[in-house]
Amino acid sequence: MAALYRGRHRWKRINCLHIFSRKLTGKNDYDLLVIGGGSGGLACSKEAAQLGQKVAVLDYVEPSAKGAKWGLGGTCVNVGCIPKKLMHQAALLGTAVKDAKKYGWQIPDTVSHDWPTMAEAVHNHVKSLNWGHRVQLQDKKVKYMNLKGSLVDEHTVRGLSKAGKETILTAKNIVIATGGRPKYPTNIPGAAEHGITSDDIFWLKKSPGKTLVVGASYVALECAGFLKGIGLDTTVMVRSIALRGFDQQMAGLVTDYMEAHGTRFAWKSVPNRVDKVSSGALQVTWTDTQTGSEHKDTFDSVLWAVGRAPETKALGLDKLGVQLNKETGKIVVGPDESTSVPNIYAFGDIGEGRPELTPTAIKAGKLLARRLAGQSTELMNYDNVPTTVFTPLEYSCVGLSEEEAEKRHGKDGIEIYHAFYKPLEFTVAERDASQCYIKVVCEQGGTGKILGLHFTGPNAGEVAQGFAVGFQCGATYSHLIQTVGIHPTCAEEVVKVHITKRSGLDATVTGC
Repeated sequence: MAALYRGRHRWKRINCLHIFSRKLTGKNDYDLLVIGGGSGGLACSKEAAQLGQKVAVLDYVEPSAKGAKWGLGGTCVNVGCIPKKLMHQAALLGTAVKDAKKYGWQIPDTVSHDWPTMAEAVHNHVKSLNWGHRVQLQDKKVKYMNLKGSLVDEHTVRGLSKAGKETILTAKNIVIATGGRPKYPTNIPGAAEHGITSDDIFWLKKSPGKTLVVGASYVALECAGFLKGIGLDTTVMVRSIALRGFDQQMAGLVTDYMEAHGTRFAWKSVPNRVDKVSSGALQVTWTDTQTGSEHKDTFDSVLWAVGRAPETKALGLDKLGVQLNKETGKIVVGPDESTSVPNIYAFGDIGEGRPELTPTAIKAGKLLARRLAGQSTELMNYDNVPTTVFTPLEYSCVGLSEEEAEKRHGKDGIEIYHAFYKPLEFTVAERDASQCYIKVVCEQGGTGKILGLHFTGPNAGEVAQGFAVGFQCGATYSHLIQTVGIHPTCAEEVVKVHITKRSGLDATVTGC
């Protein structure tokens, strides 16, 4: 014990001297130290290094409650966008196999999906990205350390290794880009014990089987969509509304399509408890809030998609006085990503009021690096950020929802052009296109500036990305209808919309 005490005392003395030395000399170990090796943190660190800054990145992943763990790259690479899109593609291929018969392909009547084959391929790709990020950091001379970082002061970070070894690092500027992790409900017995989250679903080596997805966020609907798409019995439990924050007419089209293609929905329902029965299955008890009646069913897996919590608790922010939003736990940031403490910055999902989207974190990180290096004064523009929900029928949007546009401009201050269309690919396959829809929200009168664009249909993200450029240029309805379409495409239908909601006319597209 005496030796242990002396060791601790020596550590304190050495590291106190390290900090004291930095204060005397005015020299830091690094120009920029980034805590968090996700998409935003990596982008920020690499940009800073290219501008001649001495940079270090600290990244450490706590295993999920179920033991899932992964490498460098953050949520998007490991348990978000990348594996999600690949599994979504697996589901789309299942639909394509069904369509193929109508197009003349001789397909066996019985076609099945093998989860382990898909999982291994996805995992291999993700691991290649993990390695690629490490190589990029090395090539750009960014020091990467697998350490859990916490703040000591506005220029000092304490890094803790898996083995418990502590390292003190100093930097002129510190950037926090630690993102968030999925939450478990704390008031439902058995939720954490028997359930999984999006941190686990992509790393399962065997099929989750019959699955209950609790929640109606884009994460919930995307996961439910690909699970059903590869042939699994899937139910979504919705407490209130689906896709909160998105245009609600579009949200309805997304869930209508999912229901029509076999996903079950337990609307206006809240789970009460999860119990493991003798067979090993999970029995879920829930209440229908409209009728007050109680229901039970058994599932192989219960996936909680009820929100995310920012990774701020272990950073020591309270000691430094870094201001947090008490309700969300996120860091309060200024337009330049600054916090309430000088030399400490935060961006990405951890910033209060910021979109929880990978591309915004990447762009904000690069711009922050340029400002800190004295190379630019440009701030991140968080307006009109496009996004896509990768549900079975994809939904893309940019700009305001109909509800938000009406709130800001009044019902008489907006004009909505819309169309129900049928993708050419759906015709021979005889697929239902009832939910393929376009909505363009414009200012009423004048030039008819476009306020919001919404699209459900195949390749929605690819469609919306191009139109998003127009938003940055102040596109109007006049610009839209003056644009020549590419025939025959789904995107072409956007530049042809001419029927207004106000008119009450049938908005179904007929002919070419």
